[in-house]
Amino acid sequence: MSRDFSWKTIGEEKAFSTPIFDGYLADRTGPEGRKGRFVWLDSPDWVVIIPWLLVDGVPHFIMEEQWRHGPCRMTREFPAGLVEKGEEAAAAAGRELLEETGCSGDLTLLGCVNPNPAFMANHQSYFLAENIRKISDQNLDENEEIKVLTVPVEEALRDMGTGLYDNGIMMAAAGFFMRYAEKRKDLRQSSTLTR
Repeated sequence: MSRDFSWKTIGEEKAFSTPIFDGYLADRTGPEGRKGRFVWLDSPDWVVIIPWLLVDGVPHFIMEEQWRHGPCRMTREFPAGLVEKGEEAAAAAGRELLEETGCSGDLTLLGCVNPNPAFMANHQSYFLAENIRKISDQNLDENEEIKVLTVPVEEALRDMGTGLYDNGIMMAAAGFFMRYAEKRKDLRQSSTLTR
């Protein structure tokens, strides 16, 4: 019989609030009567969009370079953003793709995970976008500056987790993409090889 490791919340209070998440202190009782105070973050769900297209017959991703204030440097990432209150994840993915790149595409949900269950309560959904169409200019938030570029799929996957590509959320996106590409070999092969 499996042992129950569940903790019960006996009290909770909001400790602080920011524009993108709220922090809570939770008093909990665990197995065998242990007690502890724990911090957890209440944040909106997030979406990551993996835009895929062929450029001269070679699979590419649409990616973005932008300044990130955590490490105080540039990163290269897939389009991503927060799910607004009352919004479905797929709608948020389409909106973020359009706002950040000016493109739309057909979306396929690749997976949904909790980014860090140690202290976060939200979920991250990952979408593949295909049949990419450029339909507008960027429509960025006030403090966003995003350079849009196309990167060969194999280059992005090779470099993921290093240098410009060291965002862990993007590493998870690459993992979801590679798992899906096992079923869809065309996503990684040039069109001249798949004929």
